[in-house]
Order: sequence, then structure tokens, then C-alpha cells
Amino acid sequence: MRKNKLFVVLVSLFTLVILMAGCKGTGPEGESAGAESEETESGKTVIDFWVSWGDSKADWFNKWIDKYNASQDEVEVKATFIAGDAWEQRVKAAQAAGTGPDVMTMNYGSIVFSAQQGKIQPLDEYVDPAIFEDLHDFANEFVSFDGKHYAYPFNAEPGSILLYRKDFFEEAGLDPEQPPETWDELIEYGKKLSKDGRYGLTAAGNTNDLAWSHWGLQAMTGQLPISDDWSKATINNEGYKKLFKFWKTLYDEGIFPKQQPGMYTEIQPLVDGRTAMMFNGSFTFDALRNEYADVVDKIGVAPLPTPDGNYKQPTSAMGGWTFVVDGNSKHPEEAAKFIEWFLAGDPEIMVDFFELSNFSSFTGRKSVDEALKDHPEASNDEWRKILLEKVIPYAVPEPIHAWEISLAYANALERVYLQGQDIDESLKQAEKEINDYIETNDYAGTNPRLQ
Repeated sequence: MRKNKLFVVLVSLFTLVILMAGCKGTGPEGESAGAESEETESGKTVIDFWVSWGDSKADWFNKWIDKYNASQDEVEVKATFIAGDAWEQRVKAAQAAGTGPDVMTMNYGSIVFSAQQGKIQPLDEYVDPAIFEDLHDFANEFVSFDGKHYAYPFNAEPGSILLYRKDFFEEAGLDPEQPPETWDELIEYGKKLSKDGRYGLTAAGNTNDLAWSHWGLQAMTGQLPISDDWSKATINNEGYKKLFKFWKTLYDEGIFPKQQPGMYTEIQPLVDGRTAMMFNGSFTFDALRNEYADVVDKIGVAPLPTPDGNYKQPTSAMGGWTFVVDGNSKHPEEAAKFIEWFLAGDPEIMVDFFELSNFSSFTGRKSVDEALKDHPEASNDEWRKILLEKVIPYAVPEPIHAWEISLAYANALERVYLQGQDIDESLKQAEKEINDYIETNDYAGTNPRLQ
């Protein structure tokens, strides 16, 4: 009996070893083992590429990756698609272990610190310098640090615009081609558009959404809640007092719902008629045109209203995505060359993406914009024209200061419009919270953009 048990154990162990050997190439769900497997059987160098879109755009990425792999016989790119919720954790763990992919997508706000910490490598020594001359100024600034380029732009998205229902404007006696331009007009329109079952306006409805979706509104005050050198709080001033009063009025007048119906990025309340106007981002265009084609013609787009009605000032922060080379990649040149081919090569690659995504985002490249001018859909897209003329030229980059600074702003605003705290008191409290953060974390003078 003991011999039989020993035999069973040995067989089980042998089977386990065989199974482990067979599974070595895949790793956790959605993760390739590219760090260990550097060549294919044909001798091609394997470049692992992680994409943060999950499966939503997998077919499109794979189509162009296959074209790249077929275009040369030295490199094979293998893509891994990771859903948004798991993305940050997976990337952090892989980079901490030194097993990150050769190439990955990265948002603009992460580039500077990733470069400063050696998590990503500059592209300049591996690619034609002319590819950076093709970038618009805003995109060139976003991907640069300390005189080098650490990323190449994939897309760019204004995170704050006004969407509204033209049919509801007509119903309320408002001109659907004349959306509100000032804060006072927005309040006036909001009152006229509100009725039983429908609010005049919806926007960010929780602390985290307020923290990032208000970067454009903060820019309207002339400054972020912290000084450029990160040495002191700059939130307690007249600009922020006016902004807080404006936001509180929207709530007090019943233009805002007591509780916002969903996350900031959700477009459903505008589509189903629960709101007449909405603050949201250009990323909504894709869902609107794909899923709600029956109401697209009823929706208008405009810059966020400003205190004085002048749109030639920041009304939105620009977010978006890039490709980067991991700091520990064993094949940085091959990785950079892939990025150059994919993002800085034939403009039609990115034209194809923008067409697929219903022109819901924009390009950082001059040559792609030129190609889009001749595209029948892009050139006649009214939403796109409005954003290109009135929003994008004046947009600010997503701030790179600590998230805690944005949370201090959001908490202060919520204390005012949800809890009834005095505006001056709330701003003083936020000022103290930010200054305490600066002192506790030795934060003064650490802005890498000013190093």
C-alpha cells in the first residue's frame, strides 16, 4: 500500500511538472511571457506590447500589428490586451519585478514621472528625429522631459465639453445653434430647460470625478490649486470663490440633480432625456454614434461656458494615450522602431483608428490632421470642427501634481454645494490641507517640469 501511495505521488508530481512546462508561455490571464521568450522559432526577436484598451479595439490593433510583422523579418510583435480595471496593478507589478513589456500604452499624465524614475526610455537615439517635427506643439510638450522624447502620441481627448439636446432647446424657446457661453447664461438656460423628469444640467457626481473633470474649470480661474513650483496652495482666491459660487448656484437652483445619475463618462442621461445639458468629454462621441444613432442629430456640442464668454482660454484639460518603451526592455531599438512605424509612419494607420472610433479623439500629428482634412466624414464632422476651433487650441495638459491636490479641491467643493459649508471656510480648509501635504511630503520645488 505504501508503494502504491508513493507511486501515485510520483506520478502526480511528474504530471504537475509537465503541466507547468506546458503553461510557461502564457502566465496569468491576458499576460504573455515575453520577458522570458525573446525569439521565435524562426529567429525573430519578440517584442511584447501591452494595450490598455482590453478587447474593445483588439481587432484593430491586431490588424496593424500583423501588417508590421509581415513588413519585415527581424521582429515579431505580440500584443496583450488588459482591461482598464486591471491595467494599473498589472503594469506596476511587472515594472517592479523588471518584467514589463517592451512597449506599452501610457497616458500623458504618467510620462514625466515614469521618465524621471527610469521606468521608460527615451526614443530619440533609435528613431528619425523628423518624427518629432511632425508633432503639434501641445503633443510635443506632453511627451517630452528634460530635452528628450519619452513617448509618441497615439491620441488626444478634451475631457470637458458641453453636450446638449437641441430638441429640448427648441421646446424651451432657446436657439439650438446658440448654446450658453457664460456661466450666467448656463444658469439661465438651465432654469428654462429644467422640468419634471428632466434636469437642466448634469456633470461629475462623485469626488473622484470632480477631482479630474474640473481641471478645465480650474484653469478658468487662472491657476491650479497649487503653485507651479508646488511650494504653496493657490486655491484660496477670488477665482475659486467665483467658481464655487457658480457650482453651488447650479445645485441650489435645482438645475443639478441632488444626486448625479451615474459616472461622469456616462452619456445615457442625455440620451434618454433625463438631462438637457451635460458636461462630458469627446470620448462620448464613439458611444453616441455607435449605440445611439437615433438621437445623434439632436445633440449639439460646444466649449464649456466661461465666466466672461470668451472661449479663447482653457476650458478643458487634454488627456489621451501614447506608446512608450519600458525602462528594462532588452530590445529598446526594436521596440522604438515599432512605435515609429505604427504611430509616426503612414498617416492612414491613425486615420483608420479615428474613423473606427467615430472621431471621438484627436491626433498630435500635423500630417494626420492634413490627411483628415481630405477625409469625407472627418472634414464634415461638425462636432470635430467645433472642438478643433474652440477647445483644443486653448486646452491645458492634464496636471501632473499629486492626486491628493485634486482631491482637496473636490472635497472642498462638495463641502460647499452638498454640505452647505461657507465658501471662504471651505477654501481655507483646502488651502491648509494642500499646504500640509506639501510640508509632510517635502513637495515644494519638486515639479519635474521645472527641474
